[in-house]
Amino acid sequence: MDIEKFVEAEGRDDKIKQVRAKIDELGIEYLYLQFVSVTGKIMGKGIPSDHWETVAKKGFQLVYGATVNLFTDRAGNYLGYGPEAAELVGIPEPETFMQLPWAPQIGRFYCTLFRNREEKVDPGAYLTSDCRGNLRRLHEEFTAKHGTKLRIGTEPEMMWLKFDENGKPGPGYSKPYCYHIDQFESLRPVSMQVIRYARRMGLDMIQGDHEDAPGQLELNWMFDDVLRNADRLTTYRQICAQVARENGIFACFMTKPFMGVSASGCHHNMSLWHGGEDQFVACGNDKADLPGMIDNYMYVKGGDNTFMPDDDDPQMPGKEGLKAIGGVVHHLQALTAIGASTVNSYRRLWDTGFWAPVFADWGFQNRTTGLRVSAPGRFEYRSVDSMVNPYLMGSTLLAAMDDGLENSLDPGEPEERNIYEAIEAGKEVR
Repeated sequence: MDIEKFVEAEGRDDKIKQVRAKIDELGIEYLYLQFVSVTGKIMGKGIPSDHWETVAKKGFQLVYGATVNLFTDRAGNYLGYGPEAAELVGIPEPETFMQLPWAPQIGRFYCTLFRNREEKVDPGAYLTSDCRGNLRRLHEEFTAKHGTKLRIGTEPEMMWLKFDENGKPGPGYSKPYCYHIDQFESLRPVSMQVIRYARRMGLDMIQGDHEDAPGQLELNWMFDDVLRNADRLTTYRQICAQVARENGIFACFMTKPFMGVSASGCHHNMSLWHGGEDQFVACGNDKADLPGMIDNYMYVKGGDNTFMPDDDDPQMPGKEGLKAIGGVVHHLQALTAIGASTVNSYRRLWDTGFWAPVFADWGFQNRTTGLRVSAPGRFEYRSVDSMVNPYLMGSTLLAAMDDGLENSLDPGEPEERNIYEAIEAGKEVR
């Protein structure tokens, strides 16, 4: 069974013991066992920390429908799995253990999901609706095939809103002035608390700014392995929700709550690498006294970036990079269904006066196309917004690049013009 191989993996028992030592050292009383639903929601269960060793071996059970939020469609039918379906088994990953900085008595884990051990079909197999587990396995298959690993850095935009007189999320906390430091400063108590919590939890924060919608901020951390970055984006959303509770405001990751101003995107900057090694990044923490397992503070460094230019033109990616970008351009419509996945997402794409990525083209530093070379060796995928499930997005980007590399897909010539002006001049663009 897949579940037994996972539980009995070499070195896992030692990590389980290390977590117990951390639990005792930090005074952890309760544990959150988390996984991520198809829409990117954080799901799971909580247990007293006394039961850590038992749950680490046997896992916990929860209805399959939790992977689809236990929500119903318009007809009242449960999405994905009905109430008659069996229960999944979630196995916590000890290396993801982290103390919550705002609730020091609570520890958190990410989990891998499996079919129930007693299922008649594929008992104990990896659960196909586990988007996080799927990303890990698909990335391993991609690396075995092409010899490269995907690194991603995300740019999560979101809005901080006030509550109206009815207690509902209302107007933005600040004015829609992009890059204005006075507007950035107006949200300083919020942004600095987010940064403190984020660094405590292993996010190597690098920059931030006020964007051009009411209350809209973007805070960035260092790029990393695609799975770890997805975990950090999920953690970042949890942090924002907590900081909002502490400040009596609302952390809004809805893509476009207001028309007439920019929406919230989540651009994915990606590159494929040969080699590289994990290195510890303290993020302001004492290595001898970390509030979590050291894996949370590791970032892959070094190696050979296959997206770097082959010749003297710093704006033109190398041959392997062009094939990968060809796959992404070729599959842009399908990728958009994953990266812009809600009805509200299409308000962002329709309101095209705000650099919306609606055209299947690419260029160097060209923000009017769906994909751009944002710097030598780095592609920015733009048709993705703030509600994205980063695990599904990473998996589908891998699939698109696999097709591009396997079939030498040509992305065409880069577009240097404003895409709207190019279309007016007669260019045909999908």
